[in-house]
Amino acid sequence: MVCHDFRFKSEEGTEIFVYVWTPEDPATIKGIVQISHGMAETAKRYERFAKILTNSGFAVYANDHRGHGKTAGTLEKLGYLADQDGFHWLVQDLHQLSQIIQEKHPGLPLFLLGHSMGSFAVQRYIMLYGNELQGAILSGSNGRQGIALDMGLRIAQKEAEKHGRTAPSEKMDQLLFGNFNRRFRPNRTSFDWLSRDTAEVDQYISDPFCGTVFTTGFFYDFLTGLKELEKRENLNQIPKDLPILIFSGDKDPVGKNGRGVKRLFRTYKRYGVKDVELRLYSEGRHEMFNETNRDEVMTDVITWLNCHMPQ
Repeated sequence: MVCHDFRFKSEEGTEIFVYVWTPEDPATIKGIVQISHGMAETAKRYERFAKILTNSGFAVYANDHRGHGKTAGTLEKLGYLADQDGFHWLVQDLHQLSQIIQEKHPGLPLFLLGHSMGSFAVQRYIMLYGNELQGAILSGSNGRQGIALDMGLRIAQKEAEKHGRTAPSEKMDQLLFGNFNRRFRPNRTSFDWLSRDTAEVDQYISDPFCGTVFTTGFFYDFLTGLKELEKRENLNQIPKDLPILIFSGDKDPVGKNGRGVKRLFRTYKRYGVKDVELRLYSEGRHEMFNETNRDEVMTDVITWLNCHMPQ
């Protein structure tokens, strides 16, 4: 596997950092997997899966989202996306990177994989640009949240008005994630909900670029973006022939222990998506690529990718 990186300037002006992993022989690249990572983590955490993908003939591109990792640059800048419309710009960053990828690899199929927050960005992406993809993969996601989302958005707005958009919001962090560890008592750490693999949890905790309490502006922009995912007119824009894979652990609190991702699956089916598949892994928690059965999960994703390559 060959590793390198580059930066590009977003349409809004932010410099975006990108990791690239490719097979050693460029002539063997058969497709591209673009990865959209989760909240309060970095794209570097997907290097293990990138090695599996490159061994299977895929090139992998993964940017550190704005407010994350090397795009943020310093710990002080973590958790703030933009002065306004941060989630919108995060999605636009993904599309801009997709265009760079397609210029670099003309004619090769492009798959977009998103985890957690990154999966919600992919949900929005396929409403806007789904016809440019060969397929989409959603990990650790969720479906319609209704009134709970409305309540959260009101609180986030008040927090931003009271403290300013750049202030970390312990209140919103607790509101969104405070109950996630409850099912896994007695708790060893505050992040037991991520994985059954304690070494992976400890590695996450020890990384200063992971687990940060994000800003009021982030929460307001993120929840505003989630509202777009529930609008009928936006759901109708998803290409009916776009293959979609949804997978999650059935003990993942983000997906309501499977209930939320089942709701998302039914939503896509109801809106006419012809090829949508749901996989729930027994006892799996939030980060299936870092779970104790991660080899099974990665193999399943590779199999799905190969089955959806152009004939």
